[in-house]
Amino acid sequence: MKWEGQRESDNVEDARGGGGGPGLAIGGRGLGLGGIVIALLVSWVLGVNPLTVLGLLSGDGTGAPVQAPASDSHAQDPAYRFVKVVLADTEDVWGAYFQRSGQQYPNPKLRVFRGSEPTACGTGEAAMGPFYCPADRKVYIDLGFYDTLRERLGAPGDFAQAYVIAHEVGHHLQNLMGTTAKLDQARGRVSGREMNAMSVRLELQADCYAGVWASLSQRSKGWLEQGDIEQALNAASQIGDDTLQKRSGRSVVPESFTHGSSAQRVRWFKRGLDGADIKACDTFSAAAL
Repeated sequence: MKWEGQRESDNVEDARGGGGGPGLAIGGRGLGLGGIVIALLVSWVLGVNPLTVLGLLSGDGTGAPVQAPASDSHAQDPAYRFVKVVLADTEDVWGAYFQRSGQQYPNPKLRVFRGSEPTACGTGEAAMGPFYCPADRKVYIDLGFYDTLRERLGAPGDFAQAYVIAHEVGHHLQNLMGTTAKLDQARGRVSGREMNAMSVRLELQADCYAGVWASLSQRSKGWLEQGDIEQALNAASQIGDDTLQKRSGRSVVPESFTHGSSAQRVRWFKRGLDGADIKACDTFSAAAL
């Protein structure tokens, strides 16, 4: 992925200089790609409901993040610069997409932290992986997650990392279009099993949006290299619910899925990639996923 020298977003906040105290599970609704990676493994081992671990149950978490200035060393960190470049490209792609429909795209913020971090959805922790908080329209990521993605989950590569960010930005799109709110309104009115099924459709849609971004981004920049798409597809496969359950030594239980199987995550990313339009990403109307 030819990302060096590309525009870097001004909407990235570096909170690593401020440190972080002991964190709590997110109390509001934080939507995370990486959260499933660590939280599900922990929940299956300890017998805890993964929805509780992921903070997907309703709540009124509060927190007012305080901007911490980035140090010079942090600012030159390649991983930090990479995140800024990828976020900038999502701004360009979705800004142009919304403009074609006569609408304006409000850019999300992306906050890099270490350890734990207060958010408008409660306190986020590095162990939960990257997540999006609808209440403050921010993506949160501890860059150490990329080490986990590469070393523990077998998903190396720049574009695997870019896919993570694009998925979380996909949740931002859902927030803007009211999809997230509709899901929250159903909470408490449907069974836990039905809520899991709706969560799967939400996550697969975010995967599809990531695919749309990848397609439109490549059209405008031509910056993807041979093997990059395969990196993203591999990442999507490695964090499927069934693959994570098998890795944890537990039986595969489809009713407990909250993000979708490996095959489903790959399928919907490819659907967005091939369709290059968010209209191809209506997981909620799909008869089969």
